[in-house]
Amino acid sequence: MPSIDIRRPHRLSHAEAHALVDQVAARMRQKFDITSEWQNDTLAFERPGISGKIAVGSDEIHVSARLGMLLSPLKGMIEQEIRRKLDEHFA
Repeated sequence: MPSIDIRRPHRLSHAEAHALVDQVAARMRQKFDITSEWQNDTLAFERPGISGKIAVGSDEIHVSARLGMLLSPLKGMIEQEIRRKLDEHFA
């Protein structure tokens, strides 16, 4: 299964970064019917075809995901959209 692994530094407080990831997760739930759950400072998410985690560090956001067979051909597009959203919120 193809995987995505993206790290993005940030200069926000831990609480601000956590809140931003929570906002993004709320949009993901609405738009893509993704379920998510916080496990300490890591948001685990999944839906058919994809599962992953968004870890909130003191100076870095780490997104990791595994794509199922049906979403594998869209890996580049999905990765590009994740990078765009990270740049939008954490640049």
